[in-house]
Amino acid sequence: MVATQLVIVALAGIIAGAVIGIIVRKKISEKKLDSAEDYSRKVILEASKQAETIRKEAQLQAKDKLYQMKLDFEEETRSRRKELQSQERRLFQKEETLDKKMEQLEKREALVEKKEAILVNREKNLDEKKGEFNSLIEEERRKLERIGGISAAEAKEMLISSMESEARHEASKLIKRIEAETREISHRKAQEILALAIKRYAGEYVAEESVSVVNLPNDEMKGRIIGREGRNIRALEAATGIDLIIDDTPEAVVLSGFNPIRREVAKVALERLIEDGRIHPARIEEVVERVSREVETDIKEAGEQATFDIGVHGIHPELIKLIGRLKYRASYAQNVLQHSLEVAFLCGIMASELRLDPKRAKRIGLLHDIGKGVNHEVEGVHALIGADLAKKYGESDEVVHAISAHHEDVQATSVMDVVLQAADALSGARPGARREMFESYVKRLEDMEEIAKSFKGVSKSYAIQAGRELRIMVESDRVDDSESAMICREIAKKIEKDLTYPGQIKVTVIREIRATEYAK
Repeated sequence: MVATQLVIVALAGIIAGAVIGIIVRKKISEKKLDSAEDYSRKVILEASKQAETIRKEAQLQAKDKLYQMKLDFEEETRSRRKELQSQERRLFQKEETLDKKMEQLEKREALVEKKEAILVNREKNLDEKKGEFNSLIEEERRKLERIGGISAAEAKEMLISSMESEARHEASKLIKRIEAETREISHRKAQEILALAIKRYAGEYVAEESVSVVNLPNDEMKGRIIGREGRNIRALEAATGIDLIIDDTPEAVVLSGFNPIRREVAKVALERLIEDGRIHPARIEEVVERVSREVETDIKEAGEQATFDIGVHGIHPELIKLIGRLKYRASYAQNVLQHSLEVAFLCGIMASELRLDPKRAKRIGLLHDIGKGVNHEVEGVHALIGADLAKKYGESDEVVHAISAHHEDVQATSVMDVVLQAADALSGARPGARREMFESYVKRLEDMEEIAKSFKGVSKSYAIQAGRELRIMVESDRVDDSESAMICREIAKKIEKDLTYPGQIKVTVIREIRATEYAK
């Protein structure tokens, strides 16, 4: 009984413990569920806060990027506006220049119209007087025809034919005799001297232009050269006197000016500014001043080197500077300093062959074009300017006279004058010394051939040896030997009158008789 009670009590205890365990587990589960919900709510709240933070950061970044893009756009707009304003100013200046030119043209047209009216009145008066003279001449002609029994046209034709035939014959004989005598005395010796001078000296050719090109590291440098509102480019143009052309040419700036010394200063100064990177008006003036001093020093050194190469001494320092300035001068694209050195050497060679003083001849040849160093500052021809400068700085009368006579502005009176003229012509006329455009060269050859074909009796004409000789074929049945010499001389005179060319042109007329037969 007691055992049964104990079992019952034990079962009751087990059941009570189980019930109590179930109740405790249920409460624990409820607590865990509440804590999980709280944790979920906390996670969701933190996630929403982080999302809001990320959204705000994204909005700020977008606003910053939009603001930066706006700043870049405004900067680009300002630079383009400045560039457009600069172009507008240049166009306005060009328009003002064109307006001024138009006003000048209108004034000239008015003057021309007045002159034309005066000329018309004069022509009317001349026509009236001409009519009176013609009536008088016609009356006298009729009287002469009645007296002579022959018409005026027949008499005129007979007289002209007789005089023309006699004059041609006499002129042909005189020309042949003079040419034969001159050729026999001097032609061979002159050829020997000139050929020897050409063979013993060979000079280099230097081409000069009116523009220089400065290469840039990139196109952004163009904006720095122009500067804010164009102040840098204006400062550079004002300091050098050279125009800067900044166009669409990639990575290049063009310097334009007819003074080669200023153009060289501007080129070197701009290259140094680009290399330095500091480009502003004060720096520009400083660099231009320094480069100008360096160029002046280079001019002096070039003059001293030229006198040393030639071997002449005792030349005044101012003349040496003028010789050095010729390094930056060009004539028909031939460097004047190089040309002067060539002339000096050629003068020395020819003077030695003629048993004259070669050092004096070299001195004359070196100084003969010094007038070209200042002829843009002083009025007059360069030969007379050079003679005045040579006289001013203590050169002898022989040197001064040779310089003034080398282009026949003064009559040549000595052998040294003629030697300088020959050497100057040789240096300018040798092949490759001077450069001309292909179109003008071809046009000159065509004009030479057309001049020859315009004469009666000419069948063919050929310009050969790069335009140095014109060879003409005449019809043997229409032109005899004496007339061929006359035609040759007349063609040469017409070429001298109508054409412009370096050196001289040899005109050769060929008259031949050909007999042709076929053996069958």
